[in-house]
Amino acid sequence: MIRARKQFGQHFLEPVWVDKVIAAIDPRADQDFIEIGPGPGALTRPLAQRAKSVTAFEIDRDLAAALVDEAIPNLTVIAGDFLSRSISDFALPTSHLRAAGNLPYNVASPIMFKLVELHAAGVPLVDATLMLQREVADRLVAPPGSKQYGVLSVLIQHAADVEAVLKLPAGAFRPPPKVLSSLVRLRFRAPNPPVRDHALFGRLVQAVFTRRRKTLANALLALDGFGPPPPVRPPEALAAAGIDGSRRPETLSIAEFVRLADSYVPVTRAVL
Repeated sequence: MIRARKQFGQHFLEPVWVDKVIAAIDPRADQDFIEIGPGPGALTRPLAQRAKSVTAFEIDRDLAAALVDEAIPNLTVIAGDFLSRSISDFALPTSHLRAAGNLPYNVASPIMFKLVELHAAGVPLVDATLMLQREVADRLVAPPGSKQYGVLSVLIQHAADVEAVLKLPAGAFRPPPKVLSSLVRLRFRAPNPPVRDHALFGRLVQAVFTRRRKTLANALLALDGFGPPPPVRPPEALAAAGIDGSRRPETLSIAEFVRLADSYVPVTRAVL
């Protein structure tokens, strides 16, 4: 009997819910998949039965070896941490790649950012259907002005269309987690609207949400702690972006965050 390992945040999906998740993913015979965290293979086997190929990344080497031993013809198992893989590891012979996974909740956000990074680097990722903690899923789809709206909402929605697909109770897993879960789908696309400096945009969003209860004029001061101090000060940046500094970070739309980040770029480049 395979036991879940707490160190890897493992919770295995019960069979009755496997069918519902596979139906939501809707794999096709001409599609290639990467699966993140296949565990004992509950989703892996039906995925492999329906898809053209599956490349599964499993950090638990015992579980990875057990899947290899099954010798599923169109399944490639890669033992190791998905987050440590380089771009070259995803040079798969396909022009249409999908992702799926029952993600360990403690590393779900880094994995989603990794997927966005892969798409931006040219990996032909079309979408990702992912099992997440309900709280994380709610942040993913949160609109501006809501309590859940924050770093994850802005950075993921900037690069993907996000859809809540299915809600799962704790009893859908073995062992049952202490939280509820949701299945979400990210459809990757070019960042909208385009931003001049992606790294600066990311730092700015993270910085202001460390002070989400402050006004933007004060929250932007945190940007000094997320890299070299920018030559533009908050009042100048806000004026250039046409944004009222008395607003709070959670009220800004993604387009306004992009405009604010862009207001730092021309002066920064001129100084360099």
